[in-house]
Amino acid sequence: MEVSITDWIGYVASVIVFVSFLYKDIKTIRIINMVGALVFLAYGVLLNMAFPIIVFNAGIILLHLYHLFIKK
Repeated sequence: MEVSITDWIGYVASVIVFVSFLYKDIKTIRIINMVGALVFLAYGVLLNMAFPIIVFNAGIILLHLYHLFIKK
């Protein structure tokens, strides 16, 4: 069974999100988790525009941006 580059991107996104929860500082968690959401967004695009993945992760990114920059 061969793993595609798209699958690898999904695995990398999962690892990034997992790693984000290893930190205690909420700002660090948000930044790393947002990077994971960006990679998941790319993964959704590569899956022939998987809109549930794209919309969910775009929402996560917007929430993190709100908390990091607007709601200080």
